[in-house]
Amino acid sequence: MFDSSVIMGQTGQFQKDVEKYGKIEYMRCTPENGFFPDLSKVSRTDIIFFCSPNNPTGSAATREQLTRLVQFAKDNGSIIVYDSAYAMYMSDDNPRSIFEIPGAKEVALETSSFSKYAGFTGVRLGWTVVPKQLLYSDGFPVVKDFNRVVCTSFNGASNICQAGGRACLSPEGLKAMSEVIGFYKENTNIIMDTFNSLGFNVYGGKNAPYVWVHFPGQSSWDVFSEILEKTHVVTTPGSGFGPGGEGFVRVSAFGHRENVLEACRRFKQLYN
Repeated sequence: MFDSSVIMGQTGQFQKDVEKYGKIEYMRCTPENGFFPDLSKVSRTDIIFFCSPNNPTGSAATREQLTRLVQFAKDNGSIIVYDSAYAMYMSDDNPRSIFEIPGAKEVALETSSFSKYAGFTGVRLGWTVVPKQLLYSDGFPVVKDFNRVVCTSFNGASNICQAGGRACLSPEGLKAMSEVIGFYKENTNIIMDTFNSLGFNVYGGKNAPYVWVHFPGQSSWDVFSEILEKTHVVTTPGSGFGPGGEGFVRVSAFGHRENVLEACRRFKQLYN
């Protein structure tokens, strides 16, 4: 959605000096605010994109935080687009869906995917829940517009994709997905333990397959380049996710165990 808006020019000009689009309100999520935006400092917007558990920070919003977000949307006439693609990675007793929050059906739609649950990346199978209670300010149902856009721009998932998705939701499929997620969470623990042992401030990991490592005072692209050139390990520079990611790199737990262990061995060689 964001990419499409950029292509259509709806986001305004890109301001290179601050790395922002002129018509986008950036909600800063930092260690200081617990990776949840200070809503008292956020201007009113038509659409609020929110991902929990979050990519890239690995943080997950609490019930109280999501309750405040829903109320903020109600007070401002905003619609929340809630991305729950990593909900099955949740370890804490936090909401796995925005619709666990009373009143959310009036202000939110939710999108999710099999990509991170079942290795469907590339197969491209997901879903979006648009409640009938979600209305524009003039009372027109959002779901009617959503259906029109989808039917115009998309021919539907193939039968093979849908059969795979149904298999994932069978008792055997759910068990297999749980085992895969458990494996990646073990990878996450290995990565977190490595960077913690090296003295870094490390965030995320518990509720998502991503570890968010802080390199204060350094450019995230410089850190990315150094790691790549000296260890041949690919991370993701935090500034690629927005200005709030400067000084961080994201380390992914998606990988074979032997590769994760080898990467961590190289991290220790580089930073010890």
